[in-house]
Amino acid sequence: MSTEPMRVDLSEFPLVDHHCHGVLESDPSREDFELLTTESDWAAPEGTTGFDSQVGFGIRRYCAPVLDLPSFASPEDYLARRVALGAPEVNRRLLRSTGISDYLIETGYRGDAILTPSAMADAGAARAHEVVRLERIAEQLVEGGCSAPQFRKTFAQTLDDALRAAVGVKSIAAYRIGLDFDPRRPSAEDVDTALDAWMRSTLGGEVRLSDATIIRHLLWEAVDRGALIQFHIGYGDADVDLLRCTPLLLTEFMRLTRASGVRIALLHCYPFHREAGYLAQVFPHVFLDVGLAVNYTGSRSHAVIAESMELAPFSKLMFSSDAFGVAELYLLGALLFRRGTEAALADFAARDGWPVEEQRRVAELISSGNARRVYGIGA
Repeated sequence: MSTEPMRVDLSEFPLVDHHCHGVLESDPSREDFELLTTESDWAAPEGTTGFDSQVGFGIRRYCAPVLDLPSFASPEDYLARRVALGAPEVNRRLLRSTGISDYLIETGYRGDAILTPSAMADAGAARAHEVVRLERIAEQLVEGGCSAPQFRKTFAQTLDDALRAAVGVKSIAAYRIGLDFDPRRPSAEDVDTALDAWMRSTLGGEVRLSDATIIRHLLWEAVDRGALIQFHIGYGDADVDLLRCTPLLLTEFMRLTRASGVRIALLHCYPFHREAGYLAQVFPHVFLDVGLAVNYTGSRSHAVIAESMELAPFSKLMFSSDAFGVAELYLLGALLFRRGTEAALADFAARDGWPVEEQRRVAELISSGNARRVYGIGA
């Protein structure tokens, strides 16, 4: 009789995708499809293709059969089949193949181009919950004519209204100001001065918030409400300065907020997932995922997942896909997460005899239990 520990099967656990975006309602061109499956904002150089990547191979291997094609169908055949089925059918097939029970959808990026949370729930036969972007709320107020003297009060009211339905907020401070910002709450006088300057700068032009004082104010407004705050960390598109995106730069902000009732979710984290794991270990209100990295590291994603489990308490880890635009990223995110987590748990069991019951308990926590607890959503 074998003495090898049993391997847990994560396919039996539903997933809560605690950070994702909607998918497109229409069929993208080949160039657009390739851009949606990379973090670059440039088309592949002439003579090359975005399909020659971990995520491209993953799509051809695992998504093609869901669309009635053989694994590793050519990119041309894959995209032609996508068009023949139509975006609604592609979205339904791929989303319903993920085993995701709940989508926590951040709606602040290109919300006019993607399915709404309710439409995502219909397409995926799942539940959807909204996460609002702090910077986008502020920009929309200014676009709507809010003046500098009105802003602080109006923002507070708008955030209160949003949080009656939304399960959390997100900040893209990493993109706009870097994470090396002054962690302290700014004074009302400093905020009003910054607001006046920002609004003057937007006259007749784009409304884009990149003022550190104002973004700090938005964050502290969320802290005052005990909201869950998602932070983009690390890997992202070409607009981000990776050197200023390590979560260690948030250490003092975490010290200042650890008794506030706020919860902080560090998103993506690669290549700083070990640093994020340290922060999740030492601060009671810090959580993390490695979602974006899982899709883009593909066949090596098991290593990233295992590394994220080195220091972080298992009660602090969550699943996310960070999928946007194309449903393929949901399917790959779920599949690679399950495979990588199974492999990590099997390795721990082989080395140290972890019982299968304990593997299952940890798997359930990371798959859905932690997110349900942290965001306050039911089963």
